[in-house]
Amino acid sequence: MNCETLDWAILDRLRAGFLGGATAIGPYWQSHADLAHYDATYAERIGWKWDAVLHELIRRHWRPRTRSILDWGCGSGVAGRRVLSFFGADKFDSLHVWDHSPLAREFAAERAHTEFATLAVAPFADTGQPVGLLVVSHVLNELPPEALAQLLGLVARAEAVLWVEPGNHAVSRQLITIRETLTSSFTIVAPCPHQGACGLLAAGNERHWCHFFAAPPPGVQNDSDWVRFGHRAGVDLRSQAYAYLVLEKKPASTPLPDNVSRIVGRAEHFKGFARILSCEAAGVSSLELQKRADTDLFNILKKDSSYPLYRWTRDDRGRITAAEQV
Repeated sequence: MNCETLDWAILDRLRAGFLGGATAIGPYWQSHADLAHYDATYAERIGWKWDAVLHELIRRHWRPRTRSILDWGCGSGVAGRRVLSFFGADKFDSLHVWDHSPLAREFAAERAHTEFATLAVAPFADTGQPVGLLVVSHVLNELPPEALAQLLGLVARAEAVLWVEPGNHAVSRQLITIRETLTSSFTIVAPCPHQGACGLLAAGNERHWCHFFAAPPPGVQNDSDWVRFGHRAGVDLRSQAYAYLVLEKKPASTPLPDNVSRIVGRAEHFKGFARILSCEAAGVSSLELQKRADTDLFNILKKDSSYPLYRWTRDDRGRITAAEQV
């Protein structure tokens, strides 16, 4: 990304639309240049969220069993390309892209074909057939009810679903609501460590939401172009909040073992202790880790919570006495 070559008139217009909600009215791409500048900047930051999700799936030894991808609501196509890069383009036969903007469909297909020359890439035409791996990225805050219904129809026909959204309260809660409608036909691969009802829907948890944080690639915060972009665009490059859902038609290929807990968000650190919001089959609970109880874990959680799956041993006051990373 070269800050000197960016067209800020384009980027400012796009960001104003994203923040002001105008993007929900209709296609907002006006030219190929719109998509190119977006792809190099805002879409790349979305790509960092996809990197975090995909790294976790690889560490869990999960891979899609299907050889076709549909990138729905593709925009510039960053999500589909990230998935292909992580799992390997040779593991797939085709990539289809769909967006309500013909410009976006064309741009996403061109970029994917350039990066993965041997892969069959084409715009998506819905013939009612089963869908392989359905990739969905940052669409919920833009979808009218009829478009959401169309998307959920595709979800029902998918072999697996990778769905990443912004990590704010409203969108996360909406994704949780969708999750609850799908547990009868899909296995929840991630982020949930269990297959039961979402514990965040229990009374008393209304202020919480399921979200996580993606760090930028090494070197970004010392890259002069990215630093200038962050200041000019008014965005924080240190971490990107995201919510996500990974589904697989039953049975799942790599189910988690029993009694696994997941840290929601990241640990809050105070002098001498950390507070953790932990999700598990029994529900969501607030746990406390005293630094003196496990200094190594205390420091790990302070620096990195990118793979937050644990088995806790705790006392009756909710204090963690031992932990095992899963």
